Amino acid sequence: MKADLHIHSHHSKDGCSSVAEILQEAKERGLGCIAISDHNTSVAYQDIPDEPGIIIIPAVEVSSAAGHILAYGVRVDIERDMSIKETIDAIHAAGGLACAAHPYRMWSGIGGDNVSSDFDMVEGWNSRSSRKGNRQAMRLARSLGLPMTAGSDSHRPDTVGDAYLEITVPCQDVNDVLRAIMNGDTELGGKHRGAYATVRYAVKAVGEWMLRGCRRM
Repeated sequence: MKADLHIHSHHSKDGCSSVAEILQEAKERGLGCIAISDHNTSVAYQDIPDEPGIIIIPAVEVSSAAGHILAYGVRVDIERDMSIKETIDAIHAAGGLACAAHPYRMWSGIGGDNVSSDFDMVEGWNSRSSRKGNRQAMRLARSLGLPMTAGSDSHRPDTVGDAYLEITVPCQDVNDVLRAIMNGDTELGGKHRGAYATVRYAVKAVGEWMLRGCRRM
């Protein structure tokens, strides 16, 4: 089963996909599991149909004081701008798992030096990160003995599934998927961000950062 564990809906300020569009694209791409991980809000889960036809992991991408941290298995908002340790503790207190999102990405990654065994997992493959950044993230996860996730970091419908986690054991629900990840019953795959996209990303990131008053998303 393929899973895209990093998707943004229009409930993120920089996203434009409705939940219905995300679900439709995920099904067309053959995904069996997704995580809608909006920036600092879980409100997208109010839009989930009663029978989505796909495993949906509740998630939030939390803006810590040092960078972004993915919270899996939570249906509540986690306070933003706390330290890494405080953010991880808050995620655990909410019954979730803490994942270092795209740790080597400029502007929003927390940096490899800030990733420790306090985390439950590391995002090893993100389609909006460079090949080098993804390789560094995977190497970091292996050095710490932490499981890896993967996701497209999609902000529009047509990029859903651009990076994914191939889960190699049968899964029926959210708990099965999270257990498989923690056990390492997974393989990573998908696209990386190319040179042209990197230039576009840098220009966009700087522009949006300035519009936010030099504040992290």
